Amino acid sequence: MATRSNPAAATTTPNYTGPFITVAILFGIFGFLTSLNNVLVAKLEAVFRLGHGEAMLATAAWFFAYLVFSVPAAKVIEAVGYKRTMVISLFVMVAGALLFIPAANMVSFHMTLFAIFVLASGVCGLQTSANPYVSILGPERSAPARLTLAQAVNSIGSLAAPWVAGIFILTDPKITLDPAATAHMLEGPYIAIAITLLLLAFAVMMLHLPAITMTSEPLPGTSGGPAVERSIWNYSHTVLGMVGIFFYVGLEIALASIMIQFCLSQGMTKVETASLMVSLFYLGMMIGRLLGSVIMVWIKADKLLVLLGLCGVALLCAAMSTHGTVAIACLVLTGLANSIMYPTIFALGVVELGPLTSKGSGVLTIGNVGGAVIPPLFGLLADKTSIQYAFIIPIVGYLYVAYYGLWGHKPTRKELA
Repeated sequence: MATRSNPAAATTTPNYTGPFITVAILFGIFGFLTSLNNVLVAKLEAVFRLGHGEAMLATAAWFFAYLVFSVPAAKVIEAVGYKRTMVISLFVMVAGALLFIPAANMVSFHMTLFAIFVLASGVCGLQTSANPYVSILGPERSAPARLTLAQAVNSIGSLAAPWVAGIFILTDPKITLDPAATAHMLEGPYIAIAITLLLLAFAVMMLHLPAITMTSEPLPGTSGGPAVERSIWNYSHTVLGMVGIFFYVGLEIALASIMIQFCLSQGMTKVETASLMVSLFYLGMMIGRLLGSVIMVWIKADKLLVLLGLCGVALLCAAMSTHGTVAIACLVLTGLANSIMYPTIFALGVVELGPLTSKGSGVLTIGNVGGAVIPPLFGLLADKTSIQYAFIIPIVGYLYVAYYGLWGHKPTRKELA
């Protein structure tokens, strides 16, 4: 399994509070940028006179980067280590943010999509390195709790993005009469983002983050040879975890994206009030992650995953069969059900991988592409039938998450002779 590189003479348990806080800040950064990209969809519709489907290509471009770069990011970790991969990823994110300048000057939707893709590629590398780093920065048994706490900081970033966008990007609807002027409104915020990311990259470069080394001991499920000789795809709990993340990310993005339309269809009259429900949804995720990191001291992470998966099913069934305030409340409360799912699936997916942890992280991160696949399918079904009927798709996702917590997360065991 993963171990830390400590001096042989050390007799005290090292303090990882500082490194954890540093990496948790990175979680907040990519939470902010992912949420900001979702908000950007509405702006792109105004700038480029797009329909809803075309504008959703911005979300697809973001999550498609995970499919392309998750495995390469894992190889970078193997080559240069976790810390340097984080720094490289931050520099890639700077480049992506700066690409919004030529995109705005050209008033080009295609160039904007390319900028989004590059920015998301850096975020992909950051996640691929930060998630397992937090998992192995301490005892394996408490990894889900640490990752859940870090994901709570991610939720804070997600909460902040709509507020920042409302002030600096979505203001002054009259200016949308001039597409070029509206496009230039994106320059200032993304220049500020680029500068912030650049400073953060240099800060992480200068900080001391303990190196994580991997043992070469055989892992469960091998026949005694070094674990590095076995393909990561042979570890069912990792591959099934990737599928779990695919379903989870897809259902989270789908539910958050449809929240406003659903609230309006259930009798809510003001868009501002409906958008507040989205904030409450993310607030529920943040609170759930903070509570979850504490609750996992008494309740095993896999059991909590099963419980919340079934809660998600119950809440959406209630949202399907009721109307008005009750249906809206049930949908908003799915934020609580979602809270610990991503970090818990990820932590369980890299259990007992040892020297293959970075590869496992790459495989698991591929699952983020669910955010580019499931929401369009959800929207298509909602168009053909109704939003409530389309809830059947995220219900399937919740059922899979419950299955993973019950059986799918168990690492492959060495066969008895």
